[in-house]
Amino acid sequence: MAEPEKRARKSLSEIVFERMERAIKSGSYRPDERLPTEHDLATEFEVSRPVIRDALKKLRERGLIYSRQGAGSFVRTIGLKQPLGFGPLENVSDLLSCYEFRLTLEPAAAACAAERRDAAALERIAAALELMRDATNRQSHREDADFQFHLAIAIASENSYFSIAMEALKDHIAVGMRFHGASVKREASGLARVFDEHAGIFEAIRLQDGARARDLMRDHLTHSRDRLFTRRKPALVSDAGNGPPLTTQGQP
Repeated sequence: MAEPEKRARKSLSEIVFERMERAIKSGSYRPDERLPTEHDLATEFEVSRPVIRDALKKLRERGLIYSRQGAGSFVRTIGLKQPLGFGPLENVSDLLSCYEFRLTLEPAAAACAAERRDAAALERIAAALELMRDATNRQSHREDADFQFHLAIAIASENSYFSIAMEALKDHIAVGMRFHGASVKREASGLARVFDEHAGIFEAIRLQDGARARDLMRDHLTHSRDRLFTRRKPALVSDAGNGPPLTTQGQP
């Protein structure tokens, strides 16, 4: 029996963030409505004010709230609905288009992350990388940790447009990651090589080398795309019950 995947325990700030995110997206707050004070939120969630401050910081990074000097935090209109909408992937052309978009988006986000990252941002990226290291050591691939790594970099850029776009593309990116993971597992050193690509990106961000972070992210995504499309294509069939199969008709 396969060893169950290890789950990182959520911090209090992550728990508070997720509950507040759900409240905002469910319509519990009106556009531009002022959130309760840090003191009131700390009482409501029975946590310390530093925990609340960290949760509010995450909400700002995701573009769900904004702050006014001396007035508090307010709900963004964009936080009340999905800011971007993409139809489901239907064929290989869609997947290639997603890679093309990511090749424009993510290298720029990595460069910004290298310039602006703080200790908390590095910890989030490192946590996802550690999950990937654990999976690689067991000759496995974790699409969830892979996505969290890329999302953490977008968040570290401190430009909410990057992270919002990544969130909107989550299901599309997951398809590419799933088939890419299956592809590299067929090679003796495939998983280790892919992990090294991620580790190199993290190291460039840690060292605040924006140009190198940009180049390594572009190389990583290019290699990921090419591993899928310049060799024998895997059968692009969706998981049972999760939508229509992807077809290769008309593709090179």
